[in-house]
Amino acid sequence: MPIPEDVTGEEIDKDVRQELQSLPKTLAEDVAKNLVMVARLIDEDPERAYAYSRIALRLASRVAAVREAAGFAAYATQKYGEALAEFRAARRMTGTVELWPLMADCERGLGRPEKALDMAGAPEVQKLDKAGQVEMRLVAAGARRDMGQLDAAIVTLQSPELASNSVQPWTARLRYAYADALLAAGREGEAREWFAKAVEADRDGSTDASDRLAELDGVEFTDAFAEDEDEDEDGDQDGDQDGTGRDERGAQDDDKD
Repeated sequence: MPIPEDVTGEEIDKDVRQELQSLPKTLAEDVAKNLVMVARLIDEDPERAYAYSRIALRLASRVAAVREAAGFAAYATQKYGEALAEFRAARRMTGTVELWPLMADCERGLGRPEKALDMAGAPEVQKLDKAGQVEMRLVAAGARRDMGQLDAAIVTLQSPELASNSVQPWTARLRYAYADALLAAGREGEAREWFAKAVEADRDGSTDASDRLAELDGVEFTDAFAEDEDEDEDGDQDGDQDGTGRDERGAQDDDKD
């Protein structure tokens, strides 16, 4: 697959560059460029990121960072069996536990929530940093929901991190998961409160908490682009008498905002 000219391979983390030093220089550069493409594309085009990860894997399967990148790319494309295998390989090479929550979530993806719960109670969890422990809690709650245990999922998410007023990188996702579990259990009032708290913490838009909150408040959004297309095709027909592209309900919804 082609590599854009602006990609040099120097963009990768210095620790990864150090790992690649075990390879011949030209090979290390090729692997680095493919890893850059994985990182660049994994959110916006995970299938292409996966393709680049397979190239890196073919070139340097004995490098832990390559196995980890391949795992993330497979995970992003819901290839959970592959992702789990790559994460396990990376863990064997490094001896670290950082990938433990992701490995557990792969078990969920493979339809094995009981295995994910077993991993949530394993000694490895105590070796995780705070972010990793919160991630493990989210996975465990998801496994409980997979098994239809809504009340247990809610209890699993109740923690000092959830109760804290300080905003950490995980706060929005934790509050969102709690709100979603409450809503699934029919506790709409509490769910609305926690979706609002998730919105407060979601500074980078990592969740759709604002949309979920709007839904609970009965706010409906209109698609301006679709309405413009309808207007171009039909003029002012179909009740759009003022040519604004909004019907009366859309105007009322704007007032609610």
